[in-house]
Amino acid sequence: MIVDDSRQLASLFCILILLLFGRLQIYAQDPVFSQFYTAPLHLNPALTGITEGSKIALNYRNQWPSINQAYVTYAASYDQFFPYINSGFGLTILADDAGRGLYKTTVVQGSYSYNVKFRNNLQMRLGLAAAWISSRIDWAKLVFSDQLDPEFGATSPGGLPYPTEEIGPEGGNSVSVLDAIAGLVMFNEHFYAGFALKHLNFPQFSFLQVNDQLSASGLPLSLSLHAGTEIDLVKLRGKSDVFMSPGLQYIRQGRLSQLNIGTIFRYYLVGAGLWYRHSSTNPDSVIFSVEGRKDKYRLSYSYDVTLSKLRNSGGAHEISFIINFVSEPKESRYNDCFNLFR
Repeated sequence: MIVDDSRQLASLFCILILLLFGRLQIYAQDPVFSQFYTAPLHLNPALTGITEGSKIALNYRNQWPSINQAYVTYAASYDQFFPYINSGFGLTILADDAGRGLYKTTVVQGSYSYNVKFRNNLQMRLGLAAAWISSRIDWAKLVFSDQLDPEFGATSPGGLPYPTEEIGPEGGNSVSVLDAIAGLVMFNEHFYAGFALKHLNFPQFSFLQVNDQLSASGLPLSLSLHAGTEIDLVKLRGKSDVFMSPGLQYIRQGRLSQLNIGTIFRYYLVGAGLWYRHSSTNPDSVIFSVEGRKDKYRLSYSYDVTLSKLRNSGGAHEISFIINFVSEPKESRYNDCFNLFR
């Protein structure tokens, strides 16, 4: 599909961003990856099918391992582009474990994207996604104030936990909701810029009914902005094997926000990255990453060096593994700057 009036759509894109900043409220943030570029379907459904063949991405994140493995997140995704219908389809499964089984969340998401071409090599991708979110809390692992003995703590001298009079939720220890997601990315061979909106339907998500008056609007809207460019340093037959890819990601969900800014440098089959993350009110971490590529395989590792008061938390380890089932030829067929995501 070819659209002539790209300026009007670009202006509409900017207006939508400005309007959305004023209506966000927060009670918790969704899981995020330091290597957000290796989990494009989790970042934005508009990035579904950005390779010519099918692609599998596997992600693992262990945050604050010194605090008894506080947060561990796993994700797996599959996506593919179908040129005859100009559309991409994808499936993502994400599992988030907080407190070693205390609070577990599973997300199954289906994604769709459609590509629109403008003049002067400018393109736009529209993305939609529907997700099933299920969370479960292990009531037996919770410790309440009436279980704490002034001398022995939560465990008796015999090694048994003290009983509690607290009663679990009447509706059970799990809750499931459906979530609606939308996104947009505008790009050419030099830059990309886009946004994604999660929880468009404000799904009701509560274990205890007493909280309904505090979160009557449901899960708060999550806004993610991302932009970047690709600077070719060496050209081989029109294909860049040596380049830098500076970028940024900004997430806002209510009063909480997070900014990632940095770059990846790739030299043929190897690469390295340096990123800085700032939370709502304070510096959070510096992120170092390394990666290697061979044919259709890409393996990357990153480590978050904590800058906040949680310096003894052990930072965060992250591993990503990507398989592109169609290897790129010597002459690149891509007329965009999405090498960072492939």
